[in-house]
Amino acid sequence: MSVEAPFASPPGQAGSQGTGSATGVIHDLGYRGYDGPRLGRPQIVAALTWHSLRSAFGFGRGAKAKVLPVITFAALCLPAVINAFAMSRGSDRVISYDTYVPVLRVLLMTVFVAVQAPELVSRDLRSRVLPLYFSRPIRSSDYPLAKYLAFTAACLVMMEVPLLLLYVGSIVNVHGGAAVWAQTRALIPGLLVGLMWSVVLAAIGLFFASLTGRRGFATGAVAIFFLLTYTVSEILLAEYKNVAQAGPGGPAGPGGPVGPGGGPLPFTQPPPSLGEKVAGLFSPFTLFDGVRRWLGGTTLGDVPKPGSFGAVYALVLVLVLALSLAGLFARYRKARVS
Repeated sequence: MSVEAPFASPPGQAGSQGTGSATGVIHDLGYRGYDGPRLGRPQIVAALTWHSLRSAFGFGRGAKAKVLPVITFAALCLPAVINAFAMSRGSDRVISYDTYVPVLRVLLMTVFVAVQAPELVSRDLRSRVLPLYFSRPIRSSDYPLAKYLAFTAACLVMMEVPLLLLYVGSIVNVHGGAAVWAQTRALIPGLLVGLMWSVVLAAIGLFFASLTGRRGFATGAVAIFFLLTYTVSEILLAEYKNVAQAGPGGPAGPGGPVGPGGGPLPFTQPPPSLGEKVAGLFSPFTLFDGVRRWLGGTTLGDVPKPGSFGAVYALVLVLVLALSLAGLFARYRKARVS
């Protein structure tokens, strides 16, 4: 369908035949108006959260985007599968719910957060599509909130599904209601530890990733922060532990307790020094372990049992979470007006 519409000629110019004005054509392309329900902020935030959660695992994109999340997820689940196989052969459960496999978990979650956090925020910054989001009826806080909720959920999947597999593999190989209940009681603290990891790692990862629109730089910043702080904390913990063990009463310490026959008594682990406790404050991963031990975790981990100093671990962890979220939300308040 087309409609002819007259256009007036400029003053002083007549048509080539002197017959008046020229004509043009307006084409009807078939666009139709929308008269359905108008959704508000909650629906926009929910849609953005769901889209971001899918993006964290590469859904809706090519096969290459799914490779790393799938490999990381499979690697985290592998110890649970091995444990189930070992228990089917008569062994006891060898993996703890609250620590799982500590070094493997630290490395794989570092990789996942460092690679996938920029996928959620850096692409929009680089493509300069934020004005399109903010042209909708949403606030500047709604965008980072949706991203944070989505990435926390993604980290929860990575953390909790292996624990649930470990639980299922354990209860199918034990007998009696008491044994099943014992496994259930052990699982609950592990799930809470996974929730703690997810909430904090998502906030830190998104904050660092939001500082730049270049995915490579964002990935490097997140990975360097996690690996550097963890390495520094582990070195300090090992150094203070060696000093404590080499002191009086330790394996090589002169003047230690002597048995009735004149020989040294069996070595017992000395209580952690203040240096050991402070050394655990330098990394999110050692903070997690310190809070876990403070709240009653009995499985040995990176950090010695902190006692009353555990309240400091909890306070520092809450402070890290608050600063990361404040920085993330401030970044998008600035992005809206820039």
